[in-house]
Amino acid sequence: MNTTARPARLRRLGALAAAVVGVTLLAAGCSSSSSSDAASSSTTPTPTSTIARGTGTVSVLYAGSLLNLMEKSVGPDFDTATGYTFQGTGMGSGALATLIKGKTTKADVFISASPKTNELLEGDANGNWVSWYATFASSKLVLGINPKSSFAAELKSKPWYDVVGETGFKLGSTDALTDPKGALSVTALQTAATSENKPELATLAESYNNVQPEESLVGRLQAGQLDAAFFYASEAKAADLETVPITGQDLKAIYTITKVAGAPNSSGADAFIEYLLGAAGQKKMKALGYDLTVPAAVTGTGVPKALTSILGE
Repeated sequence: MNTTARPARLRRLGALAAAVVGVTLLAAGCSSSSSSDAASSSTTPTPTSTIARGTGTVSVLYAGSLLNLMEKSVGPDFDTATGYTFQGTGMGSGALATLIKGKTTKADVFISASPKTNELLEGDANGNWVSWYATFASSKLVLGINPKSSFAAELKSKPWYDVVGETGFKLGSTDALTDPKGALSVTALQTAATSENKPELATLAESYNNVQPEESLVGRLQAGQLDAAFFYASEAKAADLETVPITGQDLKAIYTITKVAGAPNSSGADAFIEYLLGAAGQKKMKALGYDLTVPAAVTGTGVPKALTSILGE
C-alpha cells in the first residue's frame, strides 16, 4: 500500500470516518427524536401489499453493497409485481450523491448506506435534492476471507487485527472518500491500531494500494487477488463468503431510501419505495441477512402522500 499519501487527503479520510461512525452510533441509539435528525413519524404504519401498477423506467441509484438484493431479487420482482421497469445503478453512496448533485444522472430513488450521505443533497446549497429519507435496514461490517489464502487458517484462529497487518497480507477495501464502507474500514483499522497497540494498522488505514470499486470487491476476493476484504454481513451472505467478525467494534451500514426531487418517474419512485419497504421487500431483505428497521424511521419532512400509508404522515 502507498504509505506516502498526501496529508490533506489523510485528514479528509479521518474526518469522514469519524463522521460516519458518529452517524452510525446516533442512528443505532435513537429510533425516534423530536429533532430534525431523527424519525419524525408519530405513527406505526402497516406495510401494504397493494401497489399501483404503472409503466416506464424507474431509475434507482443504490449503495453498491446492495447489488445482489437489487439486481437479482428486488428489481426483477418489482417489475413483475408492478409493470414498471427497474433500472439500477450501484456504487459508493458518496459517488452516487455526486452524480445527482452534478446532474450527471437523473434519478427517481436514492438508497445510501449511511444517513450522513443525504446531507450532501439537502438544503439550498446542495440543490434541495433530498428533504427526507427513511432508515429501513442495517448490516454489520465484517471481514470476508479467501479460503484459499495462506492466511486463512490464521484469520479463523486469531483476532483479525493480529493478521491483517502481517507482511504480504493483501487487504481490500472501498474508497473512504466516496463510500461509507470504506470510511468504516478506516475506522476499524484506526481503532484497532490504538486499542491493540498495533501502529502497522494505522499505516494500513492510510494507504490506497488495495482500494477497490465496491461493485468489483467480491469478484477480486473470489479470484484470489485479495486475502480478505471488508464487507457488510448481508453482502457477504449473498455472495456466500466466509467471514470473521470485527471484534471489539460495532460498525455497520445504515441504509436509507428517499425519492429524489424532480424524479422523472414520480409514480414509479413511489411504487418502488412502497415495494421495498412493504412485506415483499422486507421478506427478501430478511432472507439475505439484513437487520430490518420496522417501521422505517423517517428523518426530515415532505414525505409524498402516496407513501404515507407505509411511512406515516
